[in-house]
Amino acid sequence: MVFVIIPFCSQVGILAIVMAIAGLAMGCIDTISNMQLVKIYQQDSAVFLQVLHFFVGFGALLSPLIADPFLSESNCIQSNLTQNGSQNLEHIRNSLVPHLPMNHSHYVLPLHGPSVTQVSYAFWIMAAINLPVPFAVFLLMYKKGMVPKCTTRRKSLLSSDELAMETQKETGDTQDTDTLDVQGHGVSLLCCQSKNLRDATFTFFAIHTCAAVILFMTDGLAGEFSGFVYSYAVDQPLYLAHKTAGYLPSLFWGFITLGRLISIPVSYKVAPRTMIFINLTGVTATFLFLLMTQFSTVSLFIGTSLLGLFLSSVFPSMLAYTEHILSYKGCATTILVTGAALGEMVLQILVGTVMQTQGSYSFLVCGVSLSSLALIMFIVLLVFDSLHPGVLEDSSGKTPELGTDIPYQR
Repeated sequence: MVFVIIPFCSQVGILAIVMAIAGLAMGCIDTISNMQLVKIYQQDSAVFLQVLHFFVGFGALLSPLIADPFLSESNCIQSNLTQNGSQNLEHIRNSLVPHLPMNHSHYVLPLHGPSVTQVSYAFWIMAAINLPVPFAVFLLMYKKGMVPKCTTRRKSLLSSDELAMETQKETGDTQDTDTLDVQGHGVSLLCCQSKNLRDATFTFFAIHTCAAVILFMTDGLAGEFSGFVYSYAVDQPLYLAHKTAGYLPSLFWGFITLGRLISIPVSYKVAPRTMIFINLTGVTATFLFLLMTQFSTVSLFIGTSLLGLFLSSVFPSMLAYTEHILSYKGCATTILVTGAALGEMVLQILVGTVMQTQGSYSFLVCGVSLSSLALIMFIVLLVFDSLHPGVLEDSSGKTPELGTDIPYQR
C-alpha cells in the first residue's frame, strides 16, 4: 500500500508519515521472519537465514534497476527556462562540485511547473511485485485456522505448546502449567525463563549484548558505506566523475548479494562462529587496505567489492551462532535485529557529521575504527561463550525435565 501511495504524496510532511509507516512495517517483517526461522529450524537455521538474507540483498540490488528506466536525465519540472536550454542536469551537477570555485548564479532550477517524471511507475511495479506475498501469508493463516470465523484447524498444525496441552488433557497429566511454559518457552515466561538463564544470568545477557553491539557496528558499516561512498569518491583526493562514482553503491550491494549466495553452501560446512571471525577480520583488513591506498581509484573499487563480500553474511551467521550458544528458540532475536537497525540509523548520522566537520578522509578512519571495535567485541563474545554453561542434556541427547539433577554439558 505504501508503494502505491508514495507517488500521490504532494507534500514532504505527508511523505514522511507514509515512509514512517513503511519503516514500521518493514521492521516488523524483518524481526518476525528472522525469529520464526530460528524458532522453526533452531540448530539448522544457519542455512535458512543465509537464504533469507540473500533475497534481502537481491531486492536491494534489483530495486534501483527497476527504477532506473523511469528516471529523467532532465529537470523533472518544466518551465520556459528549462524548455529553452538548461535541460541537461548532468552538466549542472558536474559544475556544482564544492571543490571547484566558480559563479553558479546563472544556473536556475525551477521549483514550480508541470511535472514530467515517470518515476511513479517504478513504485507501482514494486507494489505489483510485492502483491503475491500478503496473499501467500493469508493462505497460510487460513490453513492454520487463524482467520476469524474459520474453524477448519487441524491438529497437525497446532503449535508445540498447544500439542503439549492436548496431550496433557488426554493423559490426565496434572503437571503444573508454569513448568510446561518453561519447558516449551511459553508465551507467558518467554526466553527469560530458559534453563540457561537460571544459572548463568550474567553470561546470558552479556552474550546478547555483545552480539547486538557487533550487529550494530556491522550493519551500521554497511549502511554508512553504501550511503557515503559516493560522496567520498567525488571529493578529494580522488575527484571521480559523478557517473563513475554512482556505480560504487551498486557494486557494493551486488557483492553483498553474491556473498550471501556463496554463504548458503558454505554454511553447510563452516560453523557460524568461524564465518563471523573470517568476515570481521576481512572487513577490518579491507578498510586498512583502503586507507593505505586512498589515492587509487582501482583500489576503491576492489575494496568496495571485498567489503560487500565480507559484510554479507555477518547478520545471519550471528543469529545462528547465538541460537547455537543459548538455544533460546528465536524469542530473543528481536534484541539482535533491533541492534542492527539502530546501527543503520545512528552510524549514518554519526559518520555523516564527522565527514562534514573533518573532511572526506575521516570516512575511511571511521570504517577502520568501527570494524576494529566489532572484531574486539567478537573476541569478548567468544570469552563469554566459553564461560556460559551448555544446554542440559541427558545421556540420550534430549533435554530432561525440570528438577532432574543432570550436569551441564557443552
